[in-house]
Amino acid sequence: MGEGWHDLDIANPTDEHAMLRRMVRDFVREEVEPQTLEHDRDERFNLALFRKLGELGLLGLTAPAEYGGAGMDATSVVIVNEEISYSDPGFCLAFLAHDQLFVNNLAHSGSDEQKARILPKVCSGEWIGCLGMSEADHGTDVLGMQTNAVPRDDGSWVVNGRKMWITNGSIDDDGTPADVVWLYARTGTDDRGRAELTTFLVERGMPGYSAGQKIHDKLGMRASTTSELLFEDCVVPAENAVGQPGESMIHLMRNLEHERLGLAAMSVGIARRCLAAMNAYASEREAFGRQIRDFGQIQRHIGESWAEYRAMRAYVYDTARQLDLSEAGHRLDSDGVKLFATTAAKGIADRAIQVMGGYGYVGEYVVERMWRDAKLLEIGGGTLESHQKNITKDLSRNPGAIEE
Repeated sequence: MGEGWHDLDIANPTDEHAMLRRMVRDFVREEVEPQTLEHDRDERFNLALFRKLGELGLLGLTAPAEYGGAGMDATSVVIVNEEISYSDPGFCLAFLAHDQLFVNNLAHSGSDEQKARILPKVCSGEWIGCLGMSEADHGTDVLGMQTNAVPRDDGSWVVNGRKMWITNGSIDDDGTPADVVWLYARTGTDDRGRAELTTFLVERGMPGYSAGQKIHDKLGMRASTTSELLFEDCVVPAENAVGQPGESMIHLMRNLEHERLGLAAMSVGIARRCLAAMNAYASEREAFGRQIRDFGQIQRHIGESWAEYRAMRAYVYDTARQLDLSEAGHRLDSDGVKLFATTAAKGIADRAIQVMGGYGYVGEYVVERMWRDAKLLEIGGGTLESHQKNITKDLSRNPGAIEE
């Protein structure tokens, strides 16, 4: 057997990955952590800090270098999501919506002209991007969406509809909409009676495009903005249609795998922070003349959390190693890793609150915020129930995957 294989660090497989982690960890400690409590409490997106991610080259992680991106891989995305979420999952969600839902989509599915014109602006942070898919009555049921686009004789399209629950849909307290939206809209019906979806790049300033209501009083992820997007006879030029009419499912399914891995990576950051907090507290707090870590009930909380954290970390980074950002085909594990990691992260956060008692229940000690933020990860990017359905379906088609 060859030498050296046992030295591989799956979470930092190359020197470049390790350097990226150190850079992001330093930035999070110095810039992100000090503002987290305030922005969560005020339900306010830190736009100025977000633009600093562009200065660090993090807003286009998987975009080609020729357009201002970093040209990196899925493991790099996981590293950044984990490190930011260790401190501020809400801020990380805004990053994910921009970098993974908009930039990665454009980098892999846009035309050369679209990439040359838009990617440098979103990679630098000059423009903030988002994805418009979910609607008030249609989330997991993507093909049921009602936002529609009708072609005009000059090749342009007229879009009408509303999108809901859009992270980065508005970027400030004045209701300024995202600079650019990766928008899915119905443009027809196929021969089986199913909706055909087409992708459009809608830019701020196009008549009929605006941000609607901002969603307040969210349980968690309060440091990111969530809002409605409105399209009222919005005219989109022909050059802003992505690919051919009806091709959106190709873009959508490929990028959903990327998104689900990113959300699972956020879970790793949340779990690590909560595990560190409960472990430290178990040594600091005494009861009945002993450190509480000496009690079996506390040992169970810490021991199970350690095992689940290590398991999710291994699964997330192994999935990242295998995921090819340019093509679909990894649904079994992108669904599996999100199903496991998001549930485990919320459970570890819950145990941390239990170990820390009253201190765990208040905002100053972080873990209650982590628990609130973790809940969204079981819903956004695909519900737990959708993952269970997909995994069961995929294993019926490919039972051999179990033996691989």
